[in-house]
Amino acid sequence: MAEDKARTGFIGLGSQGGPMAQRMLDAGYPLTVWARRPEAADDLVAKGATRATSVAELGAACDHVGVCVVDDAGVEDICAQLLPAMKPGSVLVIHSTILPQTCERLAQEADARGISLLDAPVSGGGAGAATGTLTVMCGGSEAAFVQALPVMESFAGKTVLLGSVGSGQRAKIVNNALMAANMGLAHAALSLGEELGIDRGALADLIKHSSGRSFGFEVYARLPSPGAFAHGSKLLRKDVDLLGAIAGPDNALALAADPFLDAALAATEQPTK
Repeated sequence: MAEDKARTGFIGLGSQGGPMAQRMLDAGYPLTVWARRPEAADDLVAKGATRATSVAELGAACDHVGVCVVDDAGVEDICAQLLPAMKPGSVLVIHSTILPQTCERLAQEADARGISLLDAPVSGGGAGAATGTLTVMCGGSEAAFVQALPVMESFAGKTVLLGSVGSGQRAKIVNNALMAANMGLAHAALSLGEELGIDRGALADLIKHSSGRSFGFEVYARLPSPGAFAHGSKLLRKDVDLLGAIAGPDNALALAADPFLDAALAATEQPTK
């Protein structure tokens, strides 16, 4: 019964957050949504979600609030409006990928108000959200994790508590930087193969069936050029830069990833005719 379920809210209804919110609604959770662009919430409202007129109104109405906006500044802006409105005993779940220090600072503010905060960035993209197979990497108290878990299970295939607040962000940043590094190594390997006179397509197919294979390699091998990964490269650049902020810019993953990301981003900056 819906009355037995937590009253949930969601902010950040983009290509990943929208399907996450949809899964929560489909699982029977009473859902309140707010979007900076009201039209982003129209489909969910048509399917039964409640539209909040403000972030504060959403916070006051919910026991569990998920946030999936793009960056630190966006998360801090939303939380500045949410935290004063949320009730003691509620839980705020940050699904954005941001600096762990931002989550740690917000957790202190939340705790002072009797609110639990869980950082819970996700991996799997919009497709994973839509099919309920996201991997959710959590940082926070055991109590906050247990409280938020039933809601997160509506869109997750794997949910892990990794440690205190910030641990989920650190794990997500390392994971995404490893993806970027694998793509960077694929870029280097196929370029080197061509220099050695090996047919690129044949080498790519060979590696996909050999010990050098990886998910990142397979994604890279499908690209006609680094520039074809324009959108993804911007997101991975952000995450590799976040790793640089917490582990130093000369970490091994960044060094492997940078040549590919630089090539991909340079292609997106070429002037159009």
